[in-house]
Amino acid sequence: MLGIVSVVVPTLNEALRISPLLAGLSQQSYEVREIIVVDSRSKDGTPDLVKAAQKQDPRFRVLTDDPLPPGWVGRPWALHNGFLHSAEGSQWFLGMDADTVPHPGLVAGLVQTAIAQGYDLVSLSPQFVLKYPGECWLQPALLMTLLYRFDPAGINTEQPERVMANGQCFLCRRSVLAAVDGYSSASGSFCDDVTLARHIAAQGFKVGFLDGAKVLKVRMYEGAMETWKEWGRSLDLKDASPRAQIWGDLWLLSAVQGLPLLVVLTFVLLSPPLYASPPLLLLGLNVFLLVIRFAMLLAIAPSYDRTSAKGGWLFWLSPLADPLAVLRIFLSAFRTPREWRGRNYS
Repeated sequence: MLGIVSVVVPTLNEALRISPLLAGLSQQSYEVREIIVVDSRSKDGTPDLVKAAQKQDPRFRVLTDDPLPPGWVGRPWALHNGFLHSAEGSQWFLGMDADTVPHPGLVAGLVQTAIAQGYDLVSLSPQFVLKYPGECWLQPALLMTLLYRFDPAGINTEQPERVMANGQCFLCRRSVLAAVDGYSSASGSFCDDVTLARHIAAQGFKVGFLDGAKVLKVRMYEGAMETWKEWGRSLDLKDASPRAQIWGDLWLLSAVQGLPLLVVLTFVLLSPPLYASPPLLLLGLNVFLLVIRFAMLLAIAPSYDRTSAKGGWLFWLSPLADPLAVLRIFLSAFRTPREWRGRNYS
């Protein structure tokens, strides 16, 4: 496995959070041929941190991407440039985000798993690091909107339009990426990871989405407001889904996640008569859905690192944020982002 992986990291003003990633990548062993940081003209000294890491590990190098062309979103453009400048001798392309913290041995284990199970593309769900009360309450509710719509990590679907992926750790055979012309199919997508994965799956390649909570951590956003704004506007996955699927998913989220709490609270506060069977059936169904929701919260608890969180106990009350989370998906589904990670789009 000597030198078979090219790692590509897109950056734009990531100086405050990229250091753990650089340290983690430097601990990866001989299977990593090169680590290309594609910087989009950061103004905060991000390239300087990479150059400092390069003095200790020559596998690092900084590449400045070309000006953003029409029809492209910044992240897939940077990853596409990284792919075009990666070594042809590498067998695998690994895209990683600047906010991730890889454990030692991550790359070797990921490649071995992909080879053993015959994956052409495999990505990992991380362990999310929470720090503040608001995000401990809101972030798990937003994550749950994905679990209600798609299979969890470790379950592979046969339908390309239901494939899930995570660009924070995204391993693909270089030959497959070359066959689909890099990130071109996801050029204008704000959820380029899912868009590209579904395109690759539709070509007949094997795509996997696995649980990486034990080998990969991520600190995505600072606080509830940033989580609501930044993560919430891509969770609808409208760039990767047909319109009918989006409407079906919105209906599903409303029925099983957004409304049960509101229905139960309505019964508790208004105390309508329950002698008629329809109201009693409605109450029983929504109580049942809430029980399932709290059971799912137990299931996703290992996907969160709350050891240093203030108000970490609010995680267990995150089902109370479900109506807001579903509302956020609705708002995002009907709006195209005009600004993303410091870039403005017409």
